Amino acid sequence: MELVLVRHGLPVRRELVEGVADPELAPDGHVQASRLAEYLATEDIAAIYVSPLKRAVETAAPLAAKLGIAPVVDNDISEFDRNSKEYVPIEELRSTDAPRWLKMIRGEWEEGHDHPDLFRERVIAACERMIARHPSERVVAVCHGGVINQYLAHILGIQTRLGFFYPQYTSIHRVVASREGLRSVATLNEIAHLRG
Repeated sequence: MELVLVRHGLPVRRELVEGVADPELAPDGHVQASRLAEYLATEDIAAIYVSPLKRAVETAAPLAAKLGIAPVVDNDISEFDRNSKEYVPIEELRSTDAPRWLKMIRGEWEEGHDHPDLFRERVIAACERMIARHPSERVVAVCHGGVINQYLAHILGIQTRLGFFYPQYTSIHRVVASREGLRSVATLNEIAHLRG
C-alpha cells in the first residue's frame, strides 16, 4: 500500500493570551490546497485522513470535495504543539532567530507541547493503523511537518526530537508499506504541483 503524507498549507499567524491558537489557512495556503487537490485527484485514493487542526482540515477539503471522499479525522496525526496558545509559521521564527526557534533547534521542548517520546509514539501508531486498515490501497494523510518528520525518521532509523528535514507547505511524502512490515520512503518533499 501507499501512505501519502501531506503537510498542510500556509496558515496565518495567531497569538492568543489564552486558549488554543489553531489558525486557519492564509490566502496563499488556500491556493496551495487547490493545487494539491488538482494534482492528487488524478490518483486512485481510497481514503483521506486529516488532523483535526483547522490548517489541515482546510488543506484536505478541496481534495475531499473533488474525490467525493469524507475525510476521517485522526487526532493522533495532529502536531506536537496542538494545544499551544500561539502559532507562528516556522519560517518567521527561523528568519528572525526568535528565542523559540533557537530552543527548538537545541532540541528543547516547550511547556504545553506534547512530550517528544509520546508524540513520536502516537504518530507511529497512527500511521501504522492507517497502513493496516488499507492493504493494497493508497491513502492520503493531511497532517503537519513534525508528524511527517517523526514517521519518516522512524522508517529511516533516525533519532530526532524536532526533525531531520524541512517539509514545504502542501508537500507530498510517499511511503510504500508491504504486508510483511517493510516500510520504504518512495518520495520526499514533492512540490511540483505548486508551480505555476
